[in-house]
Amino acid sequence: MGRPSEYSQERADKICERLADGESLRTICLDDDMPARATVFRWLTLEPGFSDQYARAREAQAEALFDEMVHIADHTQMGQKTVSKATGLEITEGDMIEHRRLQVETRKWVLGKLAPKKYSEKHLHEHSGKDGGAIVIQATAQDVDL
Repeated sequence: MGRPSEYSQERADKICERLADGESLRTICLDDDMPARATVFRWLTLEPGFSDQYARAREAQAEALFDEMVHIADHTQMGQKTVSKATGLEITEGDMIEHRRLQVETRKWVLGKLAPKKYSEKHLHEHSGKDGGAIVIQATAQDVDL
């Protein structure tokens, strides 16, 4: 039996729930009972309402990643580090600070892409007119005594 490709609201809900919990679409779609990523992308264009549900799930995913970053930064993660030396392998145990730093930095980068207006370090200043349109400059003539 192949991967499911037929859209169902139940499956869409499960995908969005897992996204909102911080899982990647790639990880979700690796499960045998989930569709391939290409199928999910096709649903985004073909299924009414799914793209809005998916967008809300991605917004929630950004919040989950933010919370996860704080948790990673605040909690030690013990592990082993193996270093190859001329005398042989040296194994040390301790906090995996380099690994935790990579986890936080990766999530920070992803947050900047998922919600750039909220989480990007680069702040853009946009200038626009009414309803996001072009800026209109109006000049009026005034009576001037010369």
